[in-house]
Amino acid sequence: MGETDRGPTMAITTSSATATATTAKTTTTTKATTPNLANALGAGSGVDTAALVKSLVEAQFANKNARLTRQAETLTAQVSAVSELKSGITGFASALTTLSESGGLTTQLTSSSAAVKVSTAKGATVASLNASVSVARLATPQVAVTKESFSTTGSVGTGTLQLKLGSVKEDGTFAANGTTIPPITITSSDAASLQKVADKITAAKAGVTASVVTDANGQRLVLRSTDGANQAFTLTATPDSGSVSPGLERLNVDFDSSTTDGAEVVTRAGNAVFSIDGVPMVSASNKITGADGVTLELKAVTTDGPVTLSSSKPTEALTEAVNNVVAAYNEMLASVNKATDAITGDLRADPAAQAMKRSLQKLTSADLTGKTDGTPTTLAAIGVATNNDGTLRVDKTLLASAIANNPDAVEAMFAAATGSDGTTGKSLPAALNRIAATAKSTTLGLGASDKRYAEAQGALAKEQAKVAEQTEATSTRMTQQFAASEARVAAYKAQQTFMENQIKMWTRSE
Repeated sequence: MGETDRGPTMAITTSSATATATTAKTTTTTKATTPNLANALGAGSGVDTAALVKSLVEAQFANKNARLTRQAETLTAQVSAVSELKSGITGFASALTTLSESGGLTTQLTSSSAAVKVSTAKGATVASLNASVSVARLATPQVAVTKESFSTTGSVGTGTLQLKLGSVKEDGTFAANGTTIPPITITSSDAASLQKVADKITAAKAGVTASVVTDANGQRLVLRSTDGANQAFTLTATPDSGSVSPGLERLNVDFDSSTTDGAEVVTRAGNAVFSIDGVPMVSASNKITGADGVTLELKAVTTDGPVTLSSSKPTEALTEAVNNVVAAYNEMLASVNKATDAITGDLRADPAAQAMKRSLQKLTSADLTGKTDGTPTTLAAIGVATNNDGTLRVDKTLLASAIANNPDAVEAMFAAATGSDGTTGKSLPAALNRIAATAKSTTLGLGASDKRYAEAQGALAKEQAKVAEQTEATSTRMTQQFAASEARVAAYKAQQTFMENQIKMWTRSE
């Protein structure tokens, strides 16, 4: 029995193990061969749809965005190049203009004494100067000061003031010149302070100014004319009836020695008396401009003999200026060449940049003096030569010879330009200012190019904004489409899971 019992038991055990192994094998085979629909489709089970949409959208708009980016970079480079050229030529012209206007490149005038100041009149040129000046008397204004002090709180008085201009004759009497000056009315408001009365006199613009001085005794009125013997004046006050007494009569100015009130004439109006090289001269002003372009300012009476006036040529300054101009020109040309390079230049197709380059290249042969006397008229004639690459160099020997033999001609080339914009004249500063003005022009110059590129940038920005909108719309549409696909795949996946569970149940039931 025992063996019989163990035999079946062992057989059952073996049979069960076999069944278990078979079941396990069957289960394993089922899992290996059942297709995973979600994994196959990808959606809902590992595929990054956001990245997929992003890649698809980028691919769709890649060419258009690349084109717009290239256009934006090109326009930015063009705007920058235009700005650089405009700034460069403007700085070049401005620096030379400042130098020429400073007077450092013209014949230098000197004086041996501070009693006489000498200078070159604006816009004039002086070839040489050698003269002596003696000053016997300076031109003076008439100055009158009220004898009586005024209170800071009381009324000055109301009425009218009548000014007359003229001169004082040899006998000391006043001779009016007949100029009609309207009476100055002093109201009660004006009479409230001496300063208001002074302001009213000055505001009449009759050639007499008034001011108030204050000392320990109170306030006094000071009346002053302009320089010159014919700028003497009288002032006659007519007080209103019932006005304060004493009133406006305290301001009277006349030349009647019997008058004890009113104002005292402390300085008589007079002309300047001087001589140049022994020739006596008279002037109503202490500033005298001669026909030869020399301006004299008489500062004091000469007591130690005549003042010597002389001149010297700015040889070193002109030499330095020519070398500086050549260096600045070469730097400017380098910028222009870079911008207009036929292959790599950002402005290679810009007509204004090309025009500016041609204008610069003509500078060495341009007539900068307008003279026909055989003296040098061009930079090339004074030693500025052009290299094969278009840059300039200075022939030091030729330049030194030109400055030594024709200093006036070289000075004329650097003469300050005239006109409100500094473009009038033949000189180099005027020529450069004209090039700069053309470059800034918004109709034909680089200013027009700048405007054109700016408008193109605006249009490009709108197109970029439109593409961005299209990109966003496409991205939204694809996202929605993939979302719908996700929903369908999710349903398939749920059905798959149900079927897998059923298969598992069927397998276990067997």
